[in-house]
Amino acid sequence: MRKRALPEAPAAFPQLTYSKSAGFTRGATGRDEIQSAKNRAERDVATMYAVIKTGGKQYRVAKDDVLTVEKLSADKDGKLQLTEILMIAGSGEPKLGDALSGAKVTAEIVEQTRGPKVIAFKKRRRKNSRRKRGHRQDLTTIRITNIIGA
Repeated sequence: MRKRALPEAPAAFPQLTYSKSAGFTRGATGRDEIQSAKNRAERDVATMYAVIKTGGKQYRVAKDDVLTVEKLSADKDGKLQLTEILMIAGSGEPKLGDALSGAKVTAEIVEQTRGPKVIAFKKRRRKNSRRKRGHRQDLTTIRITNIIGA
């Protein structure tokens, strides 16, 4: 059995690589991939971020992020402080555990809303038994205004 040589990329596209499964593809030297890697590196290094816990879920937040979480109540002015911080990182060494005793994230409420309707339908066949129950989760949209590290 004679081995076939792999085809070479056309001269007009020197950044293309060939694999048997995918054919000609743009490899890691492609301009788009390099630019997106640079953007990710700049975003991860430049911005300070925190991992917060609210409503039984964890969120990675940075300043000016807008996110939707389970319902939170706030002061009259719409400001709130999230004190359950799991990690703060971005500039220097990340802080975890006991180092976060005085850390907090401040946020403002953008709106109180409700999620989509979820229908729980149960049916027992051949018994003329069925139950339909709907549920809509109360949600709060918040904007992160500041991250205060301990």
